[in-house]
Order: sequence, then structure tokens, then C-alpha cells
Amino acid sequence: MCLGTPVFQNIRLPVGQEAQRLFHGRGHAWPGFEHVSIDWYNTLALVTLFRESPQEWLGELCQWLQAEAGAGSVVVQYRCRPGAPFETLAGECPDFMAIEEAGLKYGLYLNRSQNTGLFLDMANGRRWVQAHASGRRVLNLFAYTCAFSVAAIAGGASKVVNVDMSRAALSNGRENHRLNGHDLAKVAFEGVDIFRSFGRLKKHGPYELLISDPPSFQKGSVDIRKDYAKLLRRIPELVVPGGDLLLCLNAPELDEHFLQQQVAEFAPDCVLVERIHAPEVFIEAQAGKGLKVFHYRYQPEAGDQ
Repeated sequence: MCLGTPVFQNIRLPVGQEAQRLFHGRGHAWPGFEHVSIDWYNTLALVTLFRESPQEWLGELCQWLQAEAGAGSVVVQYRCRPGAPFETLAGECPDFMAIEEAGLKYGLYLNRSQNTGLFLDMANGRRWVQAHASGRRVLNLFAYTCAFSVAAIAGGASKVVNVDMSRAALSNGRENHRLNGHDLAKVAFEGVDIFRSFGRLKKHGPYELLISDPPSFQKGSVDIRKDYAKLLRRIPELVVPGGDLLLCLNAPELDEHFLQQQVAEFAPDCVLVERIHAPEVFIEAQAGKGLKVFHYRYQPEAGDQ
């Protein structure tokens, strides 16, 4: 890693104060910096490191972000260290702050856990949900902090059911709705194991829109290589004919063909409509390594309805 590196020229300057990624080294488009991501929240720049970097380089980066991007605070999260700790290089590192994306508010949690509450590569997926939710019942699987739910209610959804094993994440999701002044009577939170609770999910349905954004692997709960099939088989029980599905896959070792083949085999009545791409800052040197998001429509043959 070269100090004073030209890589600074490839860091995007923030557009306004809304949440956005400034540098996506994880896409392997910038050799030598595959371990670095930089995100922007209001005027706080969050540098995420997936392996150690020289302190001198971090100092130069901090100065650049302050001088060129106008960062009031620069914080580093060491995902390469046990517990993924945070370090403040300049300004302050609040435990919580409200951030905005596309006019909607979300909670950002620092100094608490590995993930901070909002995945920026899914920004276009949230916009898509907001644009397609009006008057619809929405099932949000692997909901995490319910960002899709916030987008759906903002888009006029009649009801959203959020499902996640982490009750703490769902509690943060409830706070996200409160930040936006949403009517919580339209939102349900189910802290259950999806694969053991299909009967419970059916009670809230059927749904006109199903969102599935699973982790690739969580010990004891999710192994997406075998578990996506379990979900896809249940689509006829959960989704109305003509309903839409937003199916996501964020496993670098699995390309888009894995998900398409899974749908073809286990949900053959689902028709691919379009792919929703991540924001262009999420450059991937090798296609298929990053986030994959597909819009399908459930269209069973007349005899199957």
C-alpha cells in the first residue's frame, strides 16, 4: 500500500448529506485496496477495514476526507479484529445517529455490533419497493432492521410483516418506523425462525409482494445453498397469483445463475421480470461477485390457481 496513494482520486465526493458509499474496494476494482470501504453519513465518514492498514495511511486518509469531502468526523471500524471495534480518528463517534436515504430516515448504530443498521448496496432495492408497494400486503423475510418495511410503508403498503430471528434487530426496525412517523398498526414484527414458522406467516397473508434478503450463512439458522429451496417451495402458499417477489443473494461465492436455477427448479411458476442493480459506486471487477437482486412475478398456470 503506497502512502499518498492516487487511490484518493477514486474516492467519490459526497452528494449532499444522505447515506451513500464513497469507495467500494471490496469489489476488487482497485488493486491493493480490496479491504477498504468508505461510507458517508451526514458529515461522518466511516472507513471499514477488512484487514489492517498502516496508521500513517489512515492519518492521510482522514486528512483527505476532512479537507476534500468536508467530513466533520472520521471513524474506522476494524472488521479484521475480534468484535469489529470502532476507532475515532477525528470528531466524534456517536453510538446512534439518524441518517437519511431518499427522504427516509434510518437509525445508524456504531460501537454496538459488526453491522451498523443499513446496507447501502441495497439502496436501489429499497427505492424499487417504495415504488411497488402501494395498497399491497408485504412479507419482508430476513428483515434485519426493517429498511424494506420503511420503504414499503412510505410507498403506501397496506400492511408489512417483518420476520427475523433477531428480536434486537426488529426492535431497531420498529424505531426506524417511528423515525419516519409511520403508523405501526400497519406493521407486524415476528421474531421467529422463518423455516419453522411458515404456518404463522400464512396467517398474515396472502401477500402481493414478498421480499427475501437472506444472509448467505448463519451458524445454526441459515445456509442459503440449501435453504433458499425451502423458501421457494412455499411461494404458492404465501403469494397471490400475479404477486411480485424481490429475491436477493449476497454471497460472493454464488453467482446469479445459482438463484435463477433455484427459482427454475423449486418455483417454476415465477417469471423473471428484471434485475435491480446496486448503485454504480459498487463496482465489481468480476461480474456476479456482488449483490444480486431480481424481480420475479408469480404467475401460476390457470389450472394451478
